[in-house]
Amino acid sequence: MDNSSILEAIALRRCLGAQYNKLALVLAPHVLYRRNDSYFIDAITITRDGAEPREPKVGSYNLAGLTALKVLDEGFDIHPLFNRMDPKYRDNTLFMIDAD
Repeated sequence: MDNSSILEAIALRRCLGAQYNKLALVLAPHVLYRRNDSYFIDAITITRDGAEPREPKVGSYNLAGLTALKVLDEGFDIHPLFNRMDPKYRDNTLFMIDAD
């Protein structure tokens, strides 16, 4: 699997356009990690089918379900809900957004 778009989006703090479960998403990806032999990103959902979510949260997205990945020009800041010290990232993180 080619993760170059995801790595670029995390490194440059750029939003990522994607399809996930037939929904068009714009995500702010914060971390790429491995769990149970699968790859995931944790991201803030900026829009879901063109609409903002009711409340912000960190969502986990299995890379196997993400398609049509595209790095967008829209940038983002580290979201305060993202906890880089979450135990699920310990020993499983492949790439994470730099701390401010």
